[in-house]
Amino acid sequence: MSAINSLRDLIGRHAAARRTPTAVPGLMLFRSESRSVPLNCIYRSRLYLIVQGRKRVELGQHAFTYDDSHYLITTVDLPVSSAVIEASPHQPYLALSIDFDPAVLADLLLSVPVGGDRGAGDEAGLAVASLDEALLDSVRRLVALLDTPGDIAVLAPLVRQEIYYRLLTGPLGVRLRAIAVADSHLTRIARVMAWMRTHYAEEFGIDDLARLAGMSAPSLFRHFKAVALMSPMQYRTCIRLQEARRRLVADGDDAAEAGFAVGYDSPSQFSRDYRRMFGVPPARDAARLRGDSMLLAQEVEEERLS
Repeated sequence: MSAINSLRDLIGRHAAARRTPTAVPGLMLFRSESRSVPLNCIYRSRLYLIVQGRKRVELGQHAFTYDDSHYLITTVDLPVSSAVIEASPHQPYLALSIDFDPAVLADLLLSVPVGGDRGAGDEAGLAVASLDEALLDSVRRLVALLDTPGDIAVLAPLVRQEIYYRLLTGPLGVRLRAIAVADSHLTRIARVMAWMRTHYAEEFGIDDLARLAGMSAPSLFRHFKAVALMSPMQYRTCIRLQEARRRLVADGDDAAEAGFAVGYDSPSQFSRDYRRMFGVPPARDAARLRGDSMLLAQEVEEERLS
């Protein structure tokens, strides 16, 4: 059996739900028997790999589509819109994600024959590349440990190192190396993003973020936009609106309550920004989503907690 068919079989057997945590640390499995509406969520710093089906991910004005011949990585936490665009009961969407551990990456860099990190901080924090057999086989062996749970504690860290090695020496390696460099532009931007996700409802400016990053304001703006494919204030707006949408759908807030809760002083500005991002006003969007399926509220909540 080929590696891709073996992975399909493994995920098909172990993915018991739409989203399945596993006994292998950092490994998540996904399954869907139908296409999905676009879900606004945070993509964490991970490897994302599809073994059956297809998915579309939008970050700002940029769209990425990948399938069983490609993989996607994110090196910082990014607010995206994602949708399964190919799936059926006969051929369900099957996928996985593997978390990146900066400490393990840093240790591995000591023995990986790679070049310098020049320009790594200016690479976009989300990218897609073609999947090769070596990477696919190492991922298959990690997932196969679910069949022999007694081996996980000893073998999972070793197989994970191999996966990282394949990625570091692959076409997206320069992006991954930047995660492990303590004072790279990427790690500084990641620190700013983490702070913004906690303090999104507060008022702050570029100068405040620059001080947090230890960079000049123009440098912070330039590197942030290169990594996130949007400006710092656009990033904050995305975080605010995603949380507002979660409150509307999952918590049952009205538009005014949701807007004020995420930091908007003006209901009209909140409505304009919301409509610009989601295509319809807040109240109508919430009613539509609740009417489509209560499952979406669960998905929004799960993505927030992941």
